[in-house]
Amino acid sequence: MMTTMLSRVADTLYWMSRYLERAEHTTRLMDVDLQLGLDQSPESTTGRWLRLIEALRVPASLTGNTDGASLAHTLTFSRMNPSSIVSCVASARENLRHVREQCSSEMWEQLNRLYLQMLGTSPDEAWILGSHTFYRSVQEGANLFQGITDSTMSHGEGWHFIQLGRYVERTDNLAALIGTYFSRLAQPPDQAVEGAEYLEWVGLLKCCAAFEAYCKAYSAELRPLRVAEFLLLNSEFPHSLRFSVESVHAALRLVGELTDRKMSEPVRLAGRLRATLSFSQIEEIMADGAYLYLENVRRECTQIHAAIQQIYFTYSAESALVA
Repeated sequence: MMTTMLSRVADTLYWMSRYLERAEHTTRLMDVDLQLGLDQSPESTTGRWLRLIEALRVPASLTGNTDGASLAHTLTFSRMNPSSIVSCVASARENLRHVREQCSSEMWEQLNRLYLQMLGTSPDEAWILGSHTFYRSVQEGANLFQGITDSTMSHGEGWHFIQLGRYVERTDNLAALIGTYFSRLAQPPDQAVEGAEYLEWVGLLKCCAAFEAYCKAYSAELRPLRVAEFLLLNSEFPHSLRFSVESVHAALRLVGELTDRKMSEPVRLAGRLRATLSFSQIEEIMADGAYLYLENVRRECTQIHAAIQQIYFTYSAESALVA
């Protein structure tokens, strides 16, 4: 049975993982957006920045100035923005610092190294000397931490809470990102995109680390219908919605078994969302509206998070005794 102390540790590991996943996601979106901007007009750049703000759910109070340099600073270095890359890496490190005894020394060293690397980079230096190099190094640092975690930490309940945090965050981020593209879809979804629109859809796939995997599954011809099918329903690709939700469901089942807290609500909610993605047909999703479908995924993801919070992190002593 989980103790109060383990509940605190589980909460800390869960949020450490969510913060690092959020930082990696924001970094990839920033990198892709800035690279696309090299091949497009200033007008297209402004539209992409607005979509990026929407996808990352940045509060309006932080986006008064919509020029690229100001927004890049807000999303990357601003401590006023709790979801900026620097803020998220700092929060992940602070969480890990509190539970160092639960993790390997290699994990702490890697996350601390990533944090210090970011502290040692001034905004001007990152922007002038090559934003792509900076953002790529942050992505690689976050991915290296995940690999070190999988290789050096026992795959017990703590490790499963890390997986849970990663995939709950990924599910919500992917649904928000993909939704911003399909809310503006202005052509038949089964029609191939060309010209400037082609670059936009390449951008979506790259933001999901999915361009090469998509091309191998289909071809370099991009059709929104196929893009939606791959990013929503593919069961094998790690940055698809279905894969992420299945990972949430699997982690919750294993956490329940390892902690003797076999509460059904989080598993039931994750299982329902998993079934929705497993049995959905892309044609039906597009006919009913992909944006609405994705907003529903986000609502259910929020419910899953609330159930995890209540059952595993803030439960009462009475409920623990009953369990």
